[in-house]
Amino acid sequence: MEAVCVSRWRGRSKGQELERLAALAGEASADAAVAMEASSAAALAEAEVIAEAAAPTAEPEPASTAPPQDGGDEPAVQPDLTAAAFFDVDNTMMMGASIFHFARGLASRKYFTTSDLAGFAWQQMKFRVGGRESPDTIRSSREQGLSFVAGRTVEDMNAVGEEIYDELMADKIWSGTRALAQMHLDAGQRVWLVTATPVELAAIIARRLGLTGALGTVLEQEDGVYTGRLVGDMLHAHAKAHAVRALAAREGLNLRRCTAYSDSQNDVPMLSVVGTAVAVNPDAGLRDVARQRQWEIRDFRTGRKAAKIGVPSVLGAGALAGAVAAGLAYRRRAA
Repeated sequence: MEAVCVSRWRGRSKGQELERLAALAGEASADAAVAMEASSAAALAEAEVIAEAAAPTAEPEPASTAPPQDGGDEPAVQPDLTAAAFFDVDNTMMMGASIFHFARGLASRKYFTTSDLAGFAWQQMKFRVGGRESPDTIRSSREQGLSFVAGRTVEDMNAVGEEIYDELMADKIWSGTRALAQMHLDAGQRVWLVTATPVELAAIIARRLGLTGALGTVLEQEDGVYTGRLVGDMLHAHAKAHAVRALAAREGLNLRRCTAYSDSQNDVPMLSVVGTAVAVNPDAGLRDVARQRQWEIRDFRTGRKAAKIGVPSVLGAGALAGAVAAGLAYRRRAA
């Protein structure tokens, strides 16, 4: 079996190897995240923290009510203050996992060391073999995976994130999903990214796409320096639904008039709290749910490519393992 795996790897390019490594390391993430679902009260409290930490891309400019200038016939966009759209990022707005692309960029800049990553990668391998982890172990694994940002300034990570977006993320945006987001913007609605990826990275993506802002996993910082720990829990599964509810309450949104988009069965809770749910590039589980509930399905993938690019879309133990393991592999190959 090992010889077969080796022969398959030899036929792949470096980029393909990294993508496959991230996918393999991340396959366990969905089951791991489900195992750590918190109580509704605790999750709602964390959602309030996440909503408060929501990163707006910029102060929105008020829509003009003045008539078009120079004889133009383009009507001014009137704001729709009670409707909004919520988009997952990984495999929904972007091909693959954003944290994986970020890790590759950091690895190319020599941010990773073998000692930082080896222990965490080993924990993820044990999970893939054993198939079980306790919630405490999962949280410990996530925080160990985040240790590479410990001691680094938020300013530095934001600057690097901007560079990495241009290098590795901009061309990964699904044009079809981007068009859906623009459709909501053109209707005067606000558009938020809702993702398990760190909120600062999510905010960069949202700003570059001209969206309203982002909800994401909050990394603890002290005096502008990351501690390597999380604030609350990762923004995943039921936590996304709670965060959307909290944001809606804060912004005066009518959730029955809102729309949510995702590729993952893990996001069924978020998709279920809005009036319109759309499955985008859905995994098998979400496709089944969408058919049962008669949700719209949009698939921008083609043929076998659809099955190959589905890097898991959560920032749980598995997905972050894929990111850092890919970074380690990249560093070894580049050495």
